[in-house]
Amino acid sequence: MSSVKHVAKGDLLIAEPFLGDPNFDRGVVLLCEHNEQGSFGFVMNQTTDLMLGDVLEETIYQDIPLYLGGPVEKNTLHFIHRRPELIDGSGQIAEGVYWGGDFEQVKLLLNLNQLTSADLRFFVGYSGWGSGQLGDELQQKSWIVTQTTSDFLFSTPADQFWREVLRNMGGKYRSIAHYPTDPSLN
Repeated sequence: MSSVKHVAKGDLLIAEPFLGDPNFDRGVVLLCEHNEQGSFGFVMNQTTDLMLGDVLEETIYQDIPLYLGGPVEKNTLHFIHRRPELIDGSGQIAEGVYWGGDFEQVKLLLNLNQLTSADLRFFVGYSGWGSGQLGDELQQKSWIVTQTTSDFLFSTPADQFWREVLRNMGGKYRSIAHYPTDPSLN
């Protein structure tokens, strides 16, 4: 129970280098909700081969990449953004970071080039934890917790995300950023 106080909505959960869960291998999860009932968020650095236009009936003129938000309900579409002045109905996750909003408005603004991939990220599926589950994982030291900025979230390339967030933390985390994916190959 006390572990709920160790993390908060808007924090990043960084997978320990040898977590052993293929769903979160070198993953970084933006925590969008965390309370006594459970937690959910989106993996920020797992790309897919799909674009937003590939999964919608409507035409989207921009190539907006889709990320794999996590192993839960991979048939759902979610988005975070940093443009609340343009998207009605958004919920704030952290300073400069918002979740959801009027999806019809988003599609229109994308096609008018008033929103771009620099403003938002789309996810299929999400990462979820039941009551107490994330707290247990934190006690087992499966995750490193840190805070971030909107600029970092939206401008860091997915293939560099895990390493860059650890480097930015400094100290012992800077050296963790250089751990090999497979230590037997070292």
